[in-house]
Amino acid sequence: MSRHIVHVVSNVAHYDDPSHPTGLWLSELTHAWDIFAARGFSQRLVSPRGGVSPLEPRALNWPLLDASARAWLGDPARMALLQATASPEEIDPAGVDALYFTGGHAVMWDFPDSPGLQALTRAVWERGGVVSAVCHGYCGLLNTRLSDGTLLVAGRRITGFSWSEEVLAGVAKLMPYNAEAEMKRRGALYRKALVPFVSHVVADGRLVSGQNPFSAKATAERVLTLL
Repeated sequence: MSRHIVHVVSNVAHYDDPSHPTGLWLSELTHAWDIFAARGFSQRLVSPRGGVSPLEPRALNWPLLDASARAWLGDPARMALLQATASPEEIDPAGVDALYFTGGHAVMWDFPDSPGLQALTRAVWERGGVVSAVCHGYCGLLNTRLSDGTLLVAGRRITGFSWSEEVLAGVAKLMPYNAEAEMKRRGALYRKALVPFVSHVVADGRLVSGQNPFSAKATAERVLTLL
């Protein structure tokens, strides 16, 4: 039976300061997309508002722009998908086997407080689907509550881009909040690798998360084991 994966991407194009562009970290999408495509799964993109998902410029330069991301950039049909993402209300959660929240700093602004994303995530989780995130994508799970009122992340092991990685990347002062600290404040059992910027995946039942852009492949592979 074919599985259906919904990738969550951002609509945000810049930091609070418009002179600092941001957007989807492309390889975090493409690495997972390639893995799911190889299994013949159907896939779709959703964003908080629907429509265009901008790309993070820093992810489009060597060495971060790898073969997977270059192939996407060179495929007009796939690039068109980023111009016409679905809104959460257009997605029937009954047909979703796994959600995969992509990253890029952009998501810090529009993922956490999107009622549509929260409703979609709650519905997929409560019907037994997999909820996954990579890098900053875990910001999309910060405020999602289940039907009983509890936070989805409370008491569950999770990882995502660490504050030390923000500092090492030289962007900590530009961040709207400390995502790692906010996760911990919500009762999540945050975990990270001993060494920054290496692939690291944490799975807690049907909740799967990867720490940074280099964790996208391993995150998608862990999702596969649950499907």
